[in-house]
Amino acid sequence: MGFKKRDNSFSFADLALEDSMKHNHSLELMDKLNGAIDWSRVETVLLSHYRVGTSGGGADAYPPLMLFKCMLIQKWFQIKSDPELETQINDRISFKKFLKLSLSSPSPDHSTFSRFRPLLSKNAMDQINSEILRQFETQGLTINEGVAIDARLVKSASRPMSNDKITELKVKRNTPEGKINKKGKPLKYSRDLESDWNIKNDIPLYGLKEHASVDTNHGLILTTTMSPAPVHDTNFFLYCTVYNRHTQQKIEKVYAEKDGLLASPGGL
Repeated sequence: MGFKKRDNSFSFADLALEDSMKHNHSLELMDKLNGAIDWSRVETVLLSHYRVGTSGGGADAYPPLMLFKCMLIQKWFQIKSDPELETQINDRISFKKFLKLSLSSPSPDHSTFSRFRPLLSKNAMDQINSEILRQFETQGLTINEGVAIDARLVKSASRPMSNDKITELKVKRNTPEGKINKKGKPLKYSRDLESDWNIKNDIPLYGLKEHASVDTNHGLILTTTMSPAPVHDTNFFLYCTVYNRHTQQKIEKVYAEKDGLLASPGGL
């Protein structure tokens, strides 16, 4: 088993659309995004964490860099589902060019996206985020001049259950038997056991809270982490400031939604 070989040669469809693509502004945008990052360095980080495709047997897997770039497209363009992501890649020339897919090559199946996503650990994503931000710094992009801290509630896909049942499942999941399915194979999907209740605008919500820090000049996400929904934002203030130091630049100011300026100019 290895990685699928991408056909980068021009197909008849590519040649037929060559002239019109010269005036496609979406293509220009995606080309700029592609050129702003040294993807080979990102791929090195991915391969150090992603074991699919490295064994000798089985069908060839999609390269992890291609799948990671699919995840970026989904995030950047707010594509709500994996089936819709598959459809959009098949439909949009700019997406295929960004992924280095010929126009005659189909998108990876939506089930591939759902299998790929949980295989990347938080540690892997932190390393990739740091690598990209360091690259931006070398291009003269000032990242830490101002940082905004915020949090948002994320509804869980799992239904609420009693605390006793959650404790029981957590104990089971820490055993060898709790990590395999009924066929004896490793679990690909598992129930969310971290969610809890919170109330926003008098509406109860069962889920998680995402804490993030964002560069105020460019909108770059510097740090993000999840907690149970009831956890107060201030518990992650230090994490979202200190841990976003991906570069040597000092953090000049930190802003929060309710409390205004939380750190004075001069750097942290």
